[in-house]
Order: sequence, then C-alpha cells, then structure tokens
Amino acid sequence: MELSTTISIIISLIIGVVIGRFLLQQVFKKQEQSAKEKADKIIKEGQQQADHYKKQRSLEAKEKFLQLKAEHEKDVNQRNNSLTQKENTIRQKEQSFNQKLENVNREKQELDNRSKKLDQLIELNENRSAEIDQLKNQQIKQLESIAGLSAEEAKEQLVNTLREEARSEAIIQIKDIVDEAKLTASKEAKKVVIQTIQRTATESAIENTVSIFNIENDEVKGRIIGREGRNIRALEAATGVEIIVDDTPEAIILSGFDPVRREIARLSLHRLVTDGRIHPARIEEVVGKTRNQIEDEIVEIGERTAIDLGIHGLHPELIRMVGRMRYRSSYGQNLLQHSREVANFAATMAAELGLNVKHAKRAGLLHDIGKVPDDNPELPHAILGMQLAEKYKEHPDVCNAIGAHHDEIEMTSLISPVVQACDAISGARPGARREVVESYIKRLKELEELALSYPGVEKTFAIQAGRELRVVVESEKVTDAQSEILAADISNRIQTEMTYPGQIKVTVIRETRSVSYAK
Repeated sequence: MELSTTISIIISLIIGVVIGRFLLQQVFKKQEQSAKEKADKIIKEGQQQADHYKKQRSLEAKEKFLQLKAEHEKDVNQRNNSLTQKENTIRQKEQSFNQKLENVNREKQELDNRSKKLDQLIELNENRSAEIDQLKNQQIKQLESIAGLSAEEAKEQLVNTLREEARSEAIIQIKDIVDEAKLTASKEAKKVVIQTIQRTATESAIENTVSIFNIENDEVKGRIIGREGRNIRALEAATGVEIIVDDTPEAIILSGFDPVRREIARLSLHRLVTDGRIHPARIEEVVGKTRNQIEDEIVEIGERTAIDLGIHGLHPELIRMVGRMRYRSSYGQNLLQHSREVANFAATMAAELGLNVKHAKRAGLLHDIGKVPDDNPELPHAILGMQLAEKYKEHPDVCNAIGAHHDEIEMTSLISPVVQACDAISGARPGARREVVESYIKRLKELEELALSYPGVEKTFAIQAGRELRVVVESEKVTDAQSEILAADISNRIQTEMTYPGQIKVTVIRETRSVSYAK
C-alpha cells in the first residue's frame, strides 16, 4: 500500500515536471517572439530615421555646393574683370611709352642737329676770338705808345690810386665808429656801475676760506702742536690745510681754499681732541677715516637733494657729483644751494610756460655739474657738464640746457633759455656772489696743478693764502738732489707763467718710511 502510494507520488511529480517544462518552453517562445517583434520594429524605425537624416544632409550638401559654386563664379568674374582692367592699363602704358619713345627719338634728332650747328659756331667763334685778340694787342700797343706807360705800369698806378681812396674812406668811417662807440660805452659803463651798486649787499652770503675750531681751553693747543710741532705738521701734511694757532682764546683757525679739506681737518681735530690720543700715526689714521666718512656724506647729500627736489633716476655718479657741490663755490656762492635755487626757479617758470617741469628741474640742478670734477680739463664748465650728462644717459633736452646756459652751444630746446634765465636770477641776487673769491681759488688751484704736472710729485698743497706751496714727492722716484732741482724748476715756472702778489715759497718734502709688522 505504501509502495503504491509512493510510486503514484513519483509519477505525479514526473508528470508535473514534464507539464511545467512544457509550459515554461511555451512562455519562453512567446517572450522570444515578442522580443523579435520589438527588435524588428526598432530596426525599422532606425532605418526610417536614417533615411530621413540622409535625405536632409543630402539637401544641405547640395545647397552648400550651390552656394560655393556661386561664390567661386563670382570670384572668377571679379578676377577676370581685374585682369581685363590690368590689360587695358598695360595697353595704355604701352601706347604712352611708344609715344614717349617717338618723342625721345625726335628730340635726339633735334639735339644732333643743334650739336652740329654748335660745333660750327664754336669753330667760327675761335676764328673771331683770334682776330679780336690780335686787334686788342694792336690797340694796347697804340695806347702804350700814346700814354708812354706799359699796361702793367698803368694797372699798378690805378691800384695805388684806389688803395689810397679806400684808406681815406676807411679812416673816416673808423673815426665815426670810434666816436659812436665812446658814447655807447659811456652809457653802458654807467648802467653797469648803477646795477653793481644796486646789487651790492653784505658778505653774509659769501663763503669764507677759513674755519674756526673751538676748543675748551688753551691747554689743548699745546697737545695739538705736539713736541717741536710734529703733530701740527702731520695734520697739515695729511689734510693740506694750514692750521693757525695764535693768541685767539679757545680757538684754532683752519685755512684752506678747498672746503672739503677744511671739513676733513675740522672733523679730524674734533675726533682727536675728543679721543685724547694725538700723535702722527693716530693723526693719519683719523684723517683717513674722516675722508671716507666725508665721501659717504657726499653721496647722502646728493641722494637727499634729489629726493627733496623730486628728481628720480639719477645715475649714482651724478648723485655723487651733486653731493660734492655742497663743498664747492661759484664766485663765493655755495654751488649746491645755487643749483637748488635754479632747479626750483626753472620748475616754476616751466610750469607757467607749459613746458616739461621734470626736465627743467633736472637741468637746473645739473647745469653747473661741470664745476665739480677734480681733473678740471681745459673745457668750459657748461660743455664739460653737457658731456657728463650725455655720458650718463640724460635726456637730450637736459643736455642741451646744460651746455647752452652760457651760450657755448646753440639752444635747441625750449627749457634751455629757461635754465639760462634762472641761473642769472640766482647769481644776480644781492650778496650772492663775489668774483674776488672765485679768482683767488682759481689761482690757488692752478698753482697746485702746476706742481702736480712734474713726475714724481704725489700731493701738492697751496697754503698761507697762496704764499706757500708745499710739494710732497715720492721718495722712490725723487732723490734729495732732484728735490732741490724740482723746487727751483717749480719756482721758475711760477715766475714765468703766473701772476701773483708778493712772493711764493716752494717747499719740496721728501720723506722715507720703513714699515714692518710683528705677527
């Protein structure tokens, strides 16, 4: 019973599996058929869309082709028209050229004919010229026989007569010119005298050639002088300044025409007195350090001046020269102060006239830069300043204003007359200048340069207001005997080449130093 039941269950299961598989196959067939139908439908729709897109692109391509074809035909027509015009132009030029060629041939034929005629005329003229010369010689001989003079004698007599007449007329004209010049000179002289009187002022604006060094008590004077004057001699030899120690209480006078040397001497004395150690070696050390300090201060003064005036981009060498103006004078007037005044005047005037204010101010500051170089070549300071400005790439208008402010060159810039006028305004200020100081300083510089021109001379110092010239020579190049000859040569040359009051003492100093270091 149980066996039959089990068998029936198994049979039922088998039948159910067979039936389920059959049904599943039917379902799969239906799904596969449905998927095929969908795929066919999608493919059909895609082909329809592709056909439509293909037709649309084909139409667009045809339209584009027709458009390009029309443009190409248009370009071809334009080119054909242009070629036709050029051909017509060439034909016209060819016709014109042929016509000109015909004219040239015709003119050439005419010139040939004229040349033949001219040759005939020249030949005829030569024949006539020979006849004329023969007649002229016959007439000259007849005149000489009648007058009793030869042609050369008659010519000389005529020249002498004309010369005497011209000399008489020239003497009369010279007399009239001299009389007129005397009247004009009298008026101009009176005018100059009146202007000079009107502009005369006190000497408060004039720089002196001496500096006063104040000390606390007179005991310091002895220490500065040193044993047998060795300290003061070392100071004078190192600085080139004459140090005058007299009965003036609590004061020492530093005398020298060069303001830089006086300032170095003053600062060196201040350091030595403050430190208390005063001896020749210490003096040379302090003077060397002070000289370097002054050089740094010169650069600082130049930079500060440029900043105060609002001038930018100056070359470092020009800045150093501007700083050195502080220790230079022009007819007794401080050169830096004068240049600052000219720069400000020029800027104001340029602004009123509508000119370039920066160029005017720059030219005003640098207009006397040619007075600063130590070598002092034989050139006017305006030309030297212009060359320096050109060397350091300044604007051409600035260079022209510098070179033309004393009319050494032609003015090519509008700011040139402005700088010239402002220079005159600053220099003409009452009490600003004094020509005696400038000529005195120039004479002392010439005195030093004269001695420096000799070989072996290391340094020269004009002291005692130019009454003494100290010449320091190199001991390796100049012997004791040669120093005697050198002093005599310099004295003789000063006598023959320079003009000076009184007498000048020439002192040649030859010193030998042996230095060694213990390590």
